[in-house]
Amino acid sequence: QVQLVESGGGLVQAGGSLTLSCAASGGTFRSYGMGWFRQAPGKEREFAAAITWNGDSTIYRDSVKGRFTISRDDAKNTVTLQMNSLKPEDTAVYYCARAHGGYTSRWYGEYAYWGQGTQVTVSS
Repeated sequence: QVQLVESGGGLVQAGGSLTLSCAASGGTFRSYGMGWFRQAPGKEREFAAAITWNGDSTIYRDSVKGRFTISRDDAKNTVTLQMNSLKPEDTAVYYCARAHGGYTSRWYGEYAYWGQGTQVTVSS
């Protein structure tokens, strides 16, 4: 059974940084694309970043480009989201997800497994 567990969320001032980690267990981690989504209160879940199975391609939503970096460590079965220059509008619960295949996608329907989420709060 695939399990994804996020960690690293917290409260940070605007302009600060946080590093989110997602630890995967079960299945073959290195064969699948991974993504990060987020959901703010009262809003729909939205795509943040994704990485292919081999790490050679990444995609980001426009509002986080240049500030967020997604990476993966297949030896540790982890995917990381480094978030810099955080803004109050980045406040959300952040979810890690594993894709159905080795690709990246902005659409939540392409992801088969989800973690429970970790709260990120950015104060102004």
